[in-house]
Amino acid sequence: MTATSAVSQEILNPHLCIEGRRRLQGVLKVSGAKNSALVLMTAGLLTDETVELTNVPNLTDISGMGRILSALGVEVHHSGDSVVLNAANLTSHEPPYELVNSLRASFFCIGSLLGRLGQARVPLPGGCRIGARPVVEHIRGLKALGALVSVEHGIVTASVKGSRKRLTG
Repeated sequence: MTATSAVSQEILNPHLCIEGRRRLQGVLKVSGAKNSALVLMTAGLLTDETVELTNVPNLTDISGMGRILSALGVEVHHSGDSVVLNAANLTSHEPPYELVNSLRASFFCIGSLLGRLGQARVPLPGGCRIGARPVVEHIRGLKALGALVSVEHGIVTASVKGSRKRLTG
């Protein structure tokens, strides 16, 4: 069996078989997933109610997203593995470039800001050009939901038509 086929079999089989002479026992704490937590934090922009996320890893990117949300007017409290958000006083649809530039996941703010405020103005992740990161699919999705989207000078501007300021589609 080649190494490639052995790896493929391991990927296809979701079970782990351990053969040994000792019984395995103990406790294993599985930490939360950073990328999931970052997306869930931006989803907190959609409501004016308090949102509590638990099992959130204590990482630099989580703190960075907290700073971005705070700059938008969100109350953010991070303690241990818990993050509590309250976007009742969401005041801005434009996260600051200096905070967004260092966190690629910050682009996920655009959908929530658009859904809540009817407009968003978000720098491209990492200050990159549109072709360098897969934001094209995000933009395509926003347009499919009825948003007007433009990209100029590294800034994605999106708005919703009509007086109700609601996405459709």
